[in-house]
Amino acid sequence: MFDSLKNRLEGIFDSLRNRGKLSENDVADSLREVRRALLEADVSYKVVRDLVERIRVRAVGRNVLESITPAQQVISVVFEELVALMGGGKSNLKISPKPPTTVLMVGLQGSGKTTSSAKLARRIRPSHKPLLVACDLRRPAAVKQLEILAKSAEVGFLGPENDKTDLFDLVRQSRKYAADHLQDLIIYDTAGRLAIDEELMTELDRLKSTVQPDEILLVVDSMSGQEALNVAETFHARLGLTGIVLTKLDGDARGGAALAVLAATGVPVKFAGVGEGIDAFEEFDARRMAERIMGMGDLVGLAEKVRQATTEEDLAKISQSFAKKKKKGLSLEDLMLQFEQVEKLGPLDKVVEMLPGNLGKKLAQQAPDAADPRRLRRMKAVIQSMTPAERENPKLLNASRRRRIALGSGTSVQMVNQLMKQFDQMNQVWKQFGGMGMGKSMKMVRRLGGLFR
Repeated sequence: MFDSLKNRLEGIFDSLRNRGKLSENDVADSLREVRRALLEADVSYKVVRDLVERIRVRAVGRNVLESITPAQQVISVVFEELVALMGGGKSNLKISPKPPTTVLMVGLQGSGKTTSSAKLARRIRPSHKPLLVACDLRRPAAVKQLEILAKSAEVGFLGPENDKTDLFDLVRQSRKYAADHLQDLIIYDTAGRLAIDEELMTELDRLKSTVQPDEILLVVDSMSGQEALNVAETFHARLGLTGIVLTKLDGDARGGAALAVLAATGVPVKFAGVGEGIDAFEEFDARRMAERIMGMGDLVGLAEKVRQATTEEDLAKISQSFAKKKKKGLSLEDLMLQFEQVEKLGPLDKVVEMLPGNLGKKLAQQAPDAADPRRLRRMKAVIQSMTPAERENPKLLNASRRRRIALGSGTSVQMVNQLMKQFDQMNQVWKQFGGMGMGKSMKMVRRLGGLFR
């Protein structure tokens, strides 16, 4: 979503770095470009004006302009002010000391409220036992949709029985149901409207009084631009929001509302939807978001992705492979395991974006199709078209066998050759690694594994 803004800011900062010593005019020119970039990203004028003024006051100070690295100092000021604008860090979900914790999900129809409710339940499932309650009894199929999502997220679900339409009777039942099933967190997916109306707000007022929620989270479509701020301000004035969930942060809209929502409402962003999958949901961290916007990468987010994708079973498989194949070297089955691990990380272009500095750009330039998921699938198809003997002993792959494999996988001999080149490179790294000795090798595996637990 922030690609355009990120590219603009990188260009501005590159220009600053090339100037060496900076004057007040240099800083003023750069901040004018920063202001223009933020306005084009759909950040509200008032928020941009206040932000740029704070940056200017700090950036033209004597300590900055007379420092050894003035450009880096200015960039640091911009980064710190962006972090402050978005909340300064993470704002965690409030957990009640006396279960169950109750969360009221509110928002307009089409904002992604029902899906976000299920994604939130799945995210907190490792540490809690959540229950999803279908409170949208107006929209056709809304109850069934939440039930399907609850099953996908592997969490509890409660909906009206026998087509009953008494919402508040369902809400009153939910606490007893949660207690009977030992569920310590209840998420209420409420009804939305195409626009804010008094009937919607009155119903939400009654729900708030009945539920007495620990959290009231507004789900906002980050692609809706300035309208997102108007919706947030209206809901907050009526309900007293405790947090905001931004959806569709993986979209290609300008997304300035995501930067300005806290400044405009005083309500922190707590979660962000970053894709369509049930697991494409993360805690909103202002520092990490600012790092990504300014091209610094997101190594913390990347490490979290790896941790979520790497199970104990995977680590055990890898360590067993290391133990068995110290002398023989790795097989194509091991390369297949690596491909499967990479697939679990999600879209590769999103992974590359998390790399710091210009590393992601350089990778894209050197291997423009490396992040193409279709290429990974083709490489897997090549291995799957081999016999078990060929996978275990790649030396068997002469020219005729390679032609057969290319035909069977629907690829080309060139693709087979590229795969074997990649395999040879992996084995060279393995030989260096294996030369450390089994004790040190396994110690390193355990240390690497500990990073992702």
